[in-house]
Amino acid sequence: MTTWSLRRRPGRTLGLLLLVLLSFLVLRRLDWSALIPLWLRQRQLGLQAKGQNFMLEDSTFWIFGGSIHYFRVPKEYWRDRLLKMKACGMNTLTTYVPWNLHEPERGKFDFSGNLDLEAFILLAAELGLWVILRPGPYVCSEIDLGGLPSWLLQDPGMRLRTTYKGFTEAVDLYFDHLMSRVVPLQYKHGGPIIAVQVENEYGSYNKDPAYMPYVKKALEDRGIVELLLTSDNKDGLSKGVVPGALATINLQSQHELQLLNTFLVNAQVVQPKMVMEYWTGWFDSWGGPHHILDSSEVLKTVSALVDAGSSINLYMFHGGTNFGFMNGAMHFHDYSADVTSYDYDAVLTEAGDYTAKYIKLRDFFSSISAAPLPAPPDLLPKTSYEPVSPVFYLSLWDALKYLEEPIKSEKPINMENLPVNNGNGQSFGYILYETTITSSGTLHGLVRDRGQVFVNTVSIGFLDYKTTKIVIPLTQGFTVLRILVENRGRVNYGDNIDDQRKGIIGNLYLDNSPLNKFRIYSLDMKKSFFQRFDSKKWISVPEVPTFPAFLLAALIVGPSHSDTFLKLEGWEKGVVFINGQNLGRYWNIGPQETLYLPGTWLDRGLNQIIVFEETMAGPAIQFTETPHLGRNQVTN
Repeated sequence: MTTWSLRRRPGRTLGLLLLVLLSFLVLRRLDWSALIPLWLRQRQLGLQAKGQNFMLEDSTFWIFGGSIHYFRVPKEYWRDRLLKMKACGMNTLTTYVPWNLHEPERGKFDFSGNLDLEAFILLAAELGLWVILRPGPYVCSEIDLGGLPSWLLQDPGMRLRTTYKGFTEAVDLYFDHLMSRVVPLQYKHGGPIIAVQVENEYGSYNKDPAYMPYVKKALEDRGIVELLLTSDNKDGLSKGVVPGALATINLQSQHELQLLNTFLVNAQVVQPKMVMEYWTGWFDSWGGPHHILDSSEVLKTVSALVDAGSSINLYMFHGGTNFGFMNGAMHFHDYSADVTSYDYDAVLTEAGDYTAKYIKLRDFFSSISAAPLPAPPDLLPKTSYEPVSPVFYLSLWDALKYLEEPIKSEKPINMENLPVNNGNGQSFGYILYETTITSSGTLHGLVRDRGQVFVNTVSIGFLDYKTTKIVIPLTQGFTVLRILVENRGRVNYGDNIDDQRKGIIGNLYLDNSPLNKFRIYSLDMKKSFFQRFDSKKWISVPEVPTFPAFLLAALIVGPSHSDTFLKLEGWEKGVVFINGQNLGRYWNIGPQETLYLPGTWLDRGLNQIIVFEETMAGPAIQFTETPHLGRNQVTN
């Protein structure tokens, strides 16, 4: 084999040097701009803040945006929702990026299916929409822990949303991966992303002055070159800004825009006004009312904001659904978990239907548009399938023997620190604790969020934030004490996000004696969880079933599978799974009374429905064409 050696071939060395010199002289005379595609040559400046105006290249630009979260909408419906947004006069899509869904385990990333962020952004570009990306790392968004992964809480000293080393190291690794996907989609690289938000409403948290500069630098160091923004509500506006990023405000009243004006005057800054979140409605919590905002009030506020010279983003344009266990919670005076529906009383309904807000806003934006708006797409069909009754049954107690061996521990282990999922703990779902007791007494401990207590298989009550003690009746001999704990959703906004560990936290006491020798079952209810229950494991539904239990029903669907809503009258509380897809939680305390079932998740022919019911099952699963989000309504 010939070996190339410059030392032994002086003639070749001289030739190579002459070639390099000649190439240098030629390239100096070459017009490099001719090698850059025309469409990229026209993308040099991007979105800029010049005085009181936004400029896109050399043209004045108004941002008329709408928020749609790809992770809350079936991928098959993204095009439908974005076309409806464009037909309403919007020119910009905004979306959050949920870290907890994209990195469910350290170093294991998921950008597939409903989480295909790049496909969502490219679809927006195809349809002629610009994109403002809100990558966090914290996003709030009424999602579990504000979009932060629960495995961060394995560190007992964790300080989220600060420059604490354990947090920033995790952010750096996540951003390394995320930005490698996002950077090529920026405007100056030919993509639709015209701006990127630095964190989210940090002024309301404001625990580390070094944190926002860190996040900004983390974005820039990884190739983010578009306009940077911050986003804060009225309480955090003055504390959430960072030099080099444009300050924007979140609000629901037009009068709050004056707060942004005042802040800019006091800071002696001349910049475009931008309402990053105009709240078109509000989210609902279990046990509370259904929030609505009158369409005339929305039109009045949007019109006033635009007349005041402000760009605007409608949050939400389309809310979608908190499928699975992704919902967040609030905990100020009382703990309050968000419902499954993220309808938000938005411009489009949870199922993507038009509303009075849509019609009025389309008329308004049409009146100020330089070109006719495209026609709104037809509505997707809805149907009411015939009711189905469960035919098979598996009690939780019988199901345990088909699961992995329980974790054995002297003391209770919280959900995040369970040795499961390759050492990443459990993020969502339920967790079951078992131990043996030999006497009665008062049971007490820190249970998060809701623990159903059983003596053997008999339910005797619940432990939660308000009920912290329960009397265990007199028993004879050895008795199995069981506590089924549900993570109802980690807080997504507020000062207490560091304290969102779930399950039994610390010791569990009977009178004043700590209990020990626990068997702990992880009930995350992922697809792999149900694969353990083959057909031989199920039995016919008994006349007097024991709960909690899994109930299995079959829905037969014809060649066209339309959207529908499940209605569970007579059922109390649980979770519904269709063909392995987790539709989310239901609870008879309301306000939500139906669960959205996208037709695209149904198959022609047989469809499997599994309901996990905690307390009491109804006779049938019903279907309806219209959602029932709550009779008790409150106007924002």
